[in-house]
Amino acid sequence: MDGQITDLMAEIGAKARAAAAELAYAGSERKYAALISASHFVWERRQEILDANTIDMDAAEAKGLSPAMTDRLMLNEHRIRGIVDGLRTVAEAPDPVGRIMAEWDRPNGLHIQRVATPLGVVGVIYESRPNVTADAGALCLKAGNAVILRGGSESFETSTVLHDCMVAGLREARLPEAAIQLIPTRNRDMVSAMLRATQYIDVIVPRGGKGLVGLVQAEARVPVFAHLEGICHVYADRDADLEKARRVVLNAKTRRTGVCGSAECLLIDWQFYTRHGAVLIEDLLKAGVEVRTEGELLKVPGTVKARPEDFGHEFLDMIIAAKLVDGVDEAIAHIRRYGSNHTESILTENDATAARFFERLDSAILMRNASTQFADGGEFGMGAEIGIATGKMHARGPVGAEQLTSFKYLVTGDGTIRP
Repeated sequence: MDGQITDLMAEIGAKARAAAAELAYAGSERKYAALISASHFVWERRQEILDANTIDMDAAEAKGLSPAMTDRLMLNEHRIRGIVDGLRTVAEAPDPVGRIMAEWDRPNGLHIQRVATPLGVVGVIYESRPNVTADAGALCLKAGNAVILRGGSESFETSTVLHDCMVAGLREARLPEAAIQLIPTRNRDMVSAMLRATQYIDVIVPRGGKGLVGLVQAEARVPVFAHLEGICHVYADRDADLEKARRVVLNAKTRRTGVCGSAECLLIDWQFYTRHGAVLIEDLLKAGVEVRTEGELLKVPGTVKARPEDFGHEFLDMIIAAKLVDGVDEAIAHIRRYGSNHTESILTENDATAARFFERLDSAILMRNASTQFADGGEFGMGAEIGIATGKMHARGPVGAEQLTSFKYLVTGDGTIRP
């Protein structure tokens, strides 16, 4: 790694540390003001954002990015409105810093409180989704953290304008502008520099494909909140309502194929199939989805023979694997073998079957009669998310402002001594 990158990381890291120290005691009102101001700037500068996005989109198309990747990159006025609404929702949410998580008295005379505190400095490494610039900046600020953003080269122009809007909000609220920093270079060595910056960064959050997340998890010396893949399953149980199942399966696969909550495997109970036939498969085929399957389902015209590796694969495309299973236990066994602990949905009207599915699977998000596309912090009421975490340490599922805090113990005595 060359000296310029090392020096740049040191400069950005030192500024972030100083900003984090100030943010740790910043009042809720100032954080609220910064986020509301930022939302105004994003909307006022929406044409500038769209112009920058056009530059990024043209470059992406010239590089031959996949439709799923270009969909993640593309902004329009509706999506900018979503960014604005997300900023305002985060602003209006309760401040997670300073909340008393637990409180108790001890026979030794001590009064003890566990109180939420900021993590410090968060590093976010992401690929083609420019909205992460605003989402991550907002959530980290709400939780009293400074953030260092390293966006993908594909979204560099768009992210730069969005970052300017966030900094303008900080300036209006008289908060340190270094609280939200965007790496000002496309040089990939900055990723490695962030992963090793233990003296500056407290946690890394990667947002992107398997290649990026795998690299981060393999090389990071800083703790990581991440999910490697979103291999999400939908299981149509024998007691599923047909019309609900048809709506949910189509939405889970086709609403947006390039997001981590997109369904990648459909499991159908044999009794459901016997009763209703191949309607779920036919719906997908009519919508333009390539259905890769085996056995009895290959008799459905238009299906394709699945390869073994299609089960447990994140397509992020108009492709889904499908399989018949004999009951909920076989569905659970399949998900345990091939899933990535991200999101699974059961379609059933049977409470006991749903309870068994919820109890015996350990994915970060489990759903009933709902599309896996709801695996999103905004849909969970968090305003936005900085990512989905599938590990079990500290944060799990959508990582919002509350999950970006740690805690400390405040212990009060009255001249109390230990015998």
